[in-house]
This record gives sequence, structure tokens and C-alpha cells, in this order.
Amino acid sequence: MAVMFVGLPPLGVWLAGIPLTGYFEFPPRSRTVEHAPFSWAIFSAYAVFIAATVGPLLVRALRSGRRKPPVAAVASVFPWWGWAGVVAGTAMWFLAWTRFEWFARFQPHTFAPLWLCYILVVNALSFRGTGHCLMTSRPLFFLALFPASAVFWWFFEYLNRFVQNWHYAGSRFGAWEYFWYATLPFATVLPAVLSTRELIRPLSWLQNGFRHFIKLRCRRPRLLAVGVLMLAAAGLTGIGVWPDRLFSLLWIAPLLIILSLQSLFQASTLLTEVTAGDWRTVISSALAALICGWFWEMWNAGSLAHWRYCIPYVQRFMIFEMPALGYAGYLPFGLECAVIGELIDWSGPAEPEDR
Repeated sequence: MAVMFVGLPPLGVWLAGIPLTGYFEFPPRSRTVEHAPFSWAIFSAYAVFIAATVGPLLVRALRSGRRKPPVAAVASVFPWWGWAGVVAGTAMWFLAWTRFEWFARFQPHTFAPLWLCYILVVNALSFRGTGHCLMTSRPLFFLALFPASAVFWWFFEYLNRFVQNWHYAGSRFGAWEYFWYATLPFATVLPAVLSTRELIRPLSWLQNGFRHFIKLRCRRPRLLAVGVLMLAAAGLTGIGVWPDRLFSLLWIAPLLIILSLQSLFQASTLLTEVTAGDWRTVISSALAALICGWFWEMWNAGSLAHWRYCIPYVQRFMIFEMPALGYAGYLPFGLECAVIGELIDWSGPAEPEDR
């Protein structure tokens, strides 16, 4: 799997006869991809596809939210460390969006503290609502998410070199500085998304609407897995050759490769529950990433060190720095976060009643 992820994109570039030098520049500063301009036709096609995919799920959630599940006992105290996260996060947000001279030395490094505070607050909200949270109930797994997250997001930074959909601005660092300063905020991605998922799990619309939903089954799962694996591998190979046409596969192909390999080795996958009609993990994971995505983009908009997007065909109707349709990418990204979380979870999956 690792060989496919790392090797397929440069293999495609090499087979196309394109020089590889610019793709491995570090820190990445050169812009070697010239993106296609906005296209109403392609924008509309993406919008229709997203609406057709998400629309039925949204209708299901809205209808299910009217029915209340049995009332469960909840913890009534918001923990002190949650309040510490609120106070520190508010202060850090203020400092991130201001430009005090005395804070100039630390100004490029506000993103990681902001997200550590977010993680504290989200875990505190989960604890307040259910009496448990990822941070207190599963501390070893929670701590393991941080180094795993850093590796996880560096992989997407690597893939981005082949499509160049985002780049960083506001500060310039040398190679080692760039690596360490970037690794710290990258390490907060998985803890933030999976902690947010824990907050979403008990919601009534999720429990009522998606515990028993559509059962997606396949008569020949291994044959399907082989076909999906081949298509995903081909797509990952082609992103450097046709970055404008295949840029969305940056978020989809890795997920399909992992799920296909798990299916071929007869391991439990993220979609195992879906075959029985239980969509709660899938929905909560996707929504958790979308919620985190909103905060990522919002806090990014006013920060000194920030990223900017250049996405072919859909670069319009900006919400913060992100084009509106770009937020759909957070949905499959949430599933990838869930898959990686399960891969590093040595304690096994939670029981369905706990999900």
C-alpha cells in the first residue's frame, strides 16, 4: 500500500516524459502546474453530482431528527480543562488574527495551539454530553493519533505536489524549519476529526436515521475490490499527468485503495457496517471532517502563515480561501481519517451500541 501511494504518482509523471525535479522541491515553492480556468459546465456537473450524493442523506437526517431516542444519563459538568481550552483558544484566535509587534516572532505558529484548544473543547463537550470522550476514555489511542496524523497529512502534502491545488504563503522557512513547523499543526488533524466524530455520534438524527438504513451488498466483493483497486491505482498514477482532470482523485483514490486491499485480505472495513445498513460511522466521520474543515478554513483566512487554493474549473464563490464546491472534498477526507484511525486502533472497533 505504501509503495502504491508513494510510487504511483511519480511513475505516471515519468511515463509521460515530464521532468520530476520540480515535484520533489522542499520546501515546495515552484508552481509547475498551470491550472484550467473556471468552467460553468464542469462546475455545474460537480454541483449536481454532490447534490445527488448528499441530498438524500440530508433529507434522511432532517426527517430523523424529529424523533427522539430514549433519554440516556449524561454528565452535567463541563470539565475544567474544557474551560481552559475555551479561554486559551479565544486568546490564541485573537492573537492569530492580529499583528502585534511584540508577538511577531510567534505569529507564524498560531495554528497548532488553536487546534490543540479545539481538540480540548470538543472532547470536553463530548464528556459533558455522555460522560466520556476520546481523550479520557482511550488516552493511548488518542495520543497515538498525533504522530499518525503528522505522517498522514504529510502524505497529502506529497500528493499535492502533483496537482498543486494549494500552496502556503505568509512566511518563508528553510527546509528543516518548514518540516518541524509544519509537522506540529499536521499532527492535530486526526485527533481533531475523530474527536469531533465522538461528539456527533450520540445525536438523535444520526442514531434514528442511520442505524438502520440502506444495505449496500455485493455478490462478488473480491471481484469488485480488484476492479476498484485497479481503477484507483490508475487514477493515482494519472494525477500528475492530468492534474486538472483528475485532481479530485487526490482525496478519493487513497481511500479506495485502502478499502480494496482490506477487502481482498478479508479484513473488516469502514464499509462493513454499511452492508448491514448501519451508516452511522460513515456519516459521522464525513460530517466531522466537514465541521473541522469549516474551522480550518475560517482560522486560516486571518492567519499570517496560511494556505491558498488554486483548483481547476471550480475556483469561484469563495468561502474564506476555499471555493464553495471544494468543501465537498472534506467528506471523503473524513472517511480516510476514519480508516487510518481504525488501522492504528489496536483495541479493535467499538461495539455498535457505542457508535
